[in-house]
Amino acid sequence: MSFLVLLLAVWIEKFSALRQRVQRDGPWLQQLARLESNPRSASRPWWILTLTVLLPLLVLALVLVIVGSVAYGWLALPIHLLVLIYSLGRGDIKANLGSFRDACRRGDQEAAVLVAERDLGVQAENEEQLLGGAQTYLLWQVYQGFFAVIFWYFVLGPVAALAYRLLALASEHGRTPALVERATQLRHAFDWVPVRLLAASFALVGNFVAVSRVMLSELLNWNITASGLITKVGCVAGEVPAPVVGVEGVNSLDVLWELLIRAAIVWYVGFALFTLFV
Repeated sequence: MSFLVLLLAVWIEKFSALRQRVQRDGPWLQQLARLESNPRSASRPWWILTLTVLLPLLVLALVLVIVGSVAYGWLALPIHLLVLIYSLGRGDIKANLGSFRDACRRGDQEAAVLVAERDLGVQAENEEQLLGGAQTYLLWQVYQGFFAVIFWYFVLGPVAALAYRLLALASEHGRTPALVERATQLRHAFDWVPVRLLAASFALVGNFVAVSRVMLSELLNWNITASGLITKVGCVAGEVPAPVVGVEGVNSLDVLWELLIRAAIVWYVGFALFTLFV
């Protein structure tokens, strides 16, 4: 059933607006804000994470156990699908990059800096930082919004996929430094395996030798961030040239996007083979 859900999720993502209707974070974020503003819980980050992350996971696991015993478990399929869609990344990455790509294509560095800060959250002082930030944004958002989620869904099911997204939301929207630190640490642990698996996929669909050189030094490095590793590996796998504002900068983003598409195909083929033979 997992592979079927993964196929349906891709179809819905491409041809439907269901993701925008399912991904409503408002109530959860309001609960997080209430707990952080409460003096009794604000100083207890683990308690906040228990209520906002662990409790929903326990409820989901209980629902799946109950529903899984009915109709041979097929009633669980829509729950799996809705949880997976909710757990995918927020926003439209290609749409967010649109204005930046237009500014780069015109060679308008000032406009590119402004739209990069507005749409991508990238602050830069020169061309290298500007394009490097956009490349990092693309690789990281696709990784954390898609690859990490489908990896944990396929390996451990919807509970793990939801855990990853809730930790990401806590890390990104938390206002208490202690809470953000704990959520970020847990998310880093969740990222450790899938980001390296994606890097290995880049070696298969990109420059194998260059990726191998990078991975030899970074494979077991716990301290490197997932975004740092995926940017480093993605750029060498796609043989992306030095970042410059202009048509070449736009082309570098296209190269990275195609690299991610090929890696996604590799993953789905791997999931299909695993489903068939294991």
